[in-house]
Amino acid sequence: MLPADVQNLTEPTSIALAEAIQFADISTPLTDRPIPTSYVCQGAGTPLLLLHGFDSSLFEFRRLVPLLAEQFQVWAVDLLGFGFSDRTVHTTFSPGEIKLHLYSFWQQMIGQPVVLGGASMGGAAAIDFVLTYQDAVERLILLDSAGFAAGPAVGKFMFSPLDSWATTFLRNPGVRRRISRQAYCDRALVTPDAELCAALHLQAPQWKTALISFTKSGGYNFLSQKIKEIQAPALILWGEQDRILGTKDATKFEQTLPQSELVWVPDCGHVPHLEKPQFTVDQIIRFIQE
Repeated sequence: MLPADVQNLTEPTSIALAEAIQFADISTPLTDRPIPTSYVCQGAGTPLLLLHGFDSSLFEFRRLVPLLAEQFQVWAVDLLGFGFSDRTVHTTFSPGEIKLHLYSFWQQMIGQPVVLGGASMGGAAAIDFVLTYQDAVERLILLDSAGFAAGPAVGKFMFSPLDSWATTFLRNPGVRRRISRQAYCDRALVTPDAELCAALHLQAPQWKTALISFTKSGGYNFLSQKIKEIQAPALILWGEQDRILGTKDATKFEQTLPQSELVWVPDCGHVPHLEKPQFTVDQIIRFIQE
């Protein structure tokens, strides 16, 4: 169920993650048919659930999963409408639907409180989830998280016929390469393998339709006034050189979340889980074991 281009991966962590991807039929209140949902699960112990960012997939966590799995039971899941999870059974995609699908996944696959981590838009999805399902989350980890920031700028073009043009623009390899180079502090990390990992999900059926649907929903622009209600202890990891969201929101999260700790990731851009995986893992282990 993965695109044929997966055979062109070259880095060991990418290949290993591709081989570990599974699919589960998740029953939800959204539709009478179960939704085939892509995920990875490795390790044993405290369950740690990771959520990827906008227009991305669980391949974001290819360098984090094997390191964390030495200490925890690590789950990474493709959110509804993203990654390799099915987009044909249910055909509208909003934060509310993503949250309900994720809760159904948690109920059927994990069934006990988790440490919930999210990167970029995945951080906003994690915030939205814990605000509704507090008993399902013991601790929260935010990696250069959305939540205060507005949604993707492409949203302003999501009306016909510009919606088709905007997604075609996002599919362009040159555009995606420029976005990747902006996300890293060390641009040498934008390798052909990294570019392939960031683009494999574009070959999934209905990628374009789902992205338009989610963006038209308004995304997670409703969260900023609710973040203060989160009671779970939170670790905020933020790249010092984040050129995607900047750095102001890092301190805003620290000041707003009642039980939070901010750790700056040195010499790092928007993706500490990819650019500084060992540093990120060390901080996560310390935070969970405290």
